[in-house]
Amino acid sequence: MLTKEKFWNEAKGYLFMVLGCIAYGISTSLFLAPNSIVAGGVTGLSVLISLLNENIPVGMVSIAINLPILIFGIKFQGWKFIIRCLLTVATLGIITDLLAFFPCLTTDGVLSSLYGGICQGIGIGLFVRYQFSSGGTELLGRLISRFIKSLNIPVCVGILDGIIVVLGAIVTKNPANMLHALIVVFVSTKVSEIILVGLEKSKLCIIITDKGAEISETLLKNSPRGITMLDGQGMYTQKEHNVLLTCVKNPQLPQLKQIVKTIDPHAFIIVNESVEVRGQGFKSLEQENE
Repeated sequence: MLTKEKFWNEAKGYLFMVLGCIAYGISTSLFLAPNSIVAGGVTGLSVLISLLNENIPVGMVSIAINLPILIFGIKFQGWKFIIRCLLTVATLGIITDLLAFFPCLTTDGVLSSLYGGICQGIGIGLFVRYQFSSGGTELLGRLISRFIKSLNIPVCVGILDGIIVVLGAIVTKNPANMLHALIVVFVSTKVSEIILVGLEKSKLCIIITDKGAEISETLLKNSPRGITMLDGQGMYTQKEHNVLLTCVKNPQLPQLKQIVKTIDPHAFIIVNESVEVRGQGFKSLEQENE
C-alpha cells in the first residue's frame, strides 16, 4: 500500500514527466522539425524519416522506433523501468504530434537550435530528476554496452547520435545541420544540468597545511560551512600535515583563500568544481526533488 506521502511524490513525478514531455515536444515540433534540424537521438531519426515522408508524424515514428528497443530492454532493465519508459515515450509522442499543429516560432536555423536546445534540456532535466526515461539512443546505448564490453554507455550513445546527425546532413543536403545539432546538444546539456543541480555552484576545497586547527577555527568563525580535518603525510618530505576538506559557495572562495593565506602563506590549496552538494549549510537531502 502506498502511503499518502509516497502517492503525492509519485503524482508529482508524473506531473513533471508530462511537463518535460511538453518542453521536449515544443523543441521538436516548434523549432527543430519545421527547420529540418536533425539533432540526434530517436527524435532526430524520427524527424529525418518525417522529412522523407511528410505524411508520417514525428511523434508516431518516435513511438514506433522506441517500441522494439523497450521490448528488447525488458530482460536487462526490468519491467518497472520499461513501463515508465513506455509511458514517457507514448506521452512524448502524442504531445509532439499535437504541438505540430501550431506554427513554427522561427525560421532562423541558429535561433531554432538555441531555443530547441533550451526546451529539450528542460525536458531531459525533468526526466532525469524524476527518474523517467524517454528510451531512445540512451536506452539502446545501455543495451549495446552489455554486448560490446569495450564500449561504455556514453560512447555508444555518442556513436548512435553521431550517425543520425551525419545522416541528417546527407539526406537534407545541408552540412550546416551538423553545426545546428552541436548547438542543440551543447545548450540542452547545460540547461539539463541546471535543472538537475541548480544555479548555485559550489567549490570543494582541499587545504594542506601545518596550521590546520588555527585555520579551521578562523574559517568556522567567518563561515557557516563545516570542515573536516584529516591527517596526511607528504611523501616527498615525509612530514606530517593537516588536510582540511570543506565546501563553500562561489562568492565565499576569495574569503577562504585570504584567510588561509594570512594564517599559513605556505599552505597548499586545491579547488575543485562541485557538481552537487547536499547537507548542512547547503540544500538538504530531504529537499532533493523539491
